[in-house]
Amino acid sequence: MSYVDGFVIPVPKDKLGEYRKIARKAGKVWMEHGALAYTECVGDDVPEGKHTSFPRSVKLKADEVVVFSWIIYASRKERDRINKLVMADPRLASLMDPKAMPFDGKRMFFGGFKPIVSL
Repeated sequence: MSYVDGFVIPVPKDKLGEYRKIARKAGKVWMEHGALAYTECVGDDVPEGKHTSFPRSVKLKADEVVVFSWIIYASRKERDRINKLVMADPRLASLMDPKAMPFDGKRMFFGGFKPIVSL
């Protein structure tokens, strides 16, 4: 069964174009190394919940949007292999410089997931 890495990131609205450029470049690197799919989505209907929500999870500011992303791999083993290659790829190093990131990486969260239902 496949494996999924998921990410939630607060991105300033005025830096969304810059983020999109970085995401396209990063996505190409992941795909070249074997990821099956790479998707980045910007929040369009993401209400702030009373107790928890996407906006609350990243302490979203008024001038930011939530970006929800995922990468699909054939398996956990493939994910680990691909991520090792991606992290060593010099094209990604320039994109991952914390000082150059168009978002606050401290408020990003991510994780790996085993699908339990896939229709």
